[in-house]
Amino acid sequence: MTIPKDPTRRKFVGSLLGSAALAALLGRLPAAAASPAPEAEPPAHPANDRMPTRPLGRTGHQVTIFSMGGQATIEDPSKFDESVAILHRALDLGVNYVDTAPVYGNGASERAIGDVMRSRRQEVFLASKTHDRSYDGSMRLLEASLKRLNTDRLDLWQLHNVKTEADLGFIFSREGALRAMERARDEGMVRFVGITGHEDPHVIRSALERHPFDTALLAVNAADRHDASFIDHALPTAVEQGIGVIGMKIPGRGKLLRPDGVRTMEQAMRYGLTLPISTAIVGISTVEQLEENVAIAMAFRPYTPDEMAALEALTRPYHAEALWYRHGY
Repeated sequence: MTIPKDPTRRKFVGSLLGSAALAALLGRLPAAAASPAPEAEPPAHPANDRMPTRPLGRTGHQVTIFSMGGQATIEDPSKFDESVAILHRALDLGVNYVDTAPVYGNGASERAIGDVMRSRRQEVFLASKTHDRSYDGSMRLLEASLKRLNTDRLDLWQLHNVKTEADLGFIFSREGALRAMERARDEGMVRFVGITGHEDPHVIRSALERHPFDTALLAVNAADRHDASFIDHALPTAVEQGIGVIGMKIPGRGKLLRPDGVRTMEQAMRYGLTLPISTAIVGISTVEQLEENVAIAMAFRPYTPDEMAALEALTRPYHAEALWYRHGY
């Protein structure tokens, strides 16, 4: 499925989901519906020969709809060899976007990815982050990230998990991290800049309204709409501005998946990918898990608005557990 270039809120969301889902996305319909939840469909027979791609906002990059997150096994320093094997297999399967951060395993994630980048840098749109809110601290983090990742340039450098308006105030100040991002981009150390968040969608929306970020990494899953929804309060702004949206927390580190709720990874990924996002990143524990997720992406078909609402309704009783990441970690 191809997402139109230079989308507006109406064209992008409407073409992907239809007018009823557009209304639901913008909070004009209740999250729940009477329709039964969709049955899981194991992707034994992928519908495509290769993974579908979508435009990553204005970057010009056609990103595979499933991408590699740098957590789970990849951030475990005791599993370096396993991490490298997973990453090589992901690239072999066509994954072309890899996300990491200095805090993932205290640099372990970047070191594992950097080992693979020695020989395969040109195959990857490579993203990392700064969790420091200051100019000086962010520049130091970038230099360390580039060294660990064995590259002289990031494709995307992101503000990591921006939580509060106070964070934004400092980030946007003369001493703040945004000035570091602008300098790094001007000097060719990074190509694009983005912002990430999984706690307060209103803060992320405020940031998107104040600065022309290239991407936004947002927490979106079937439990999201029950509390401080990123789907309702941040995603429409990103779509309206043509920002590349990367979805995270797709299974909520497994806490979304329950026998009486969203039962399978296939359901979780289809929900996320039916939204107007460019790609979904997932942390991977094993090669087998990676291959399952790639197969799901290759067989992707969007849910109907009623099916989306039914999955949301299933998560209502346990949404606080599924949204555990809203309270910091």
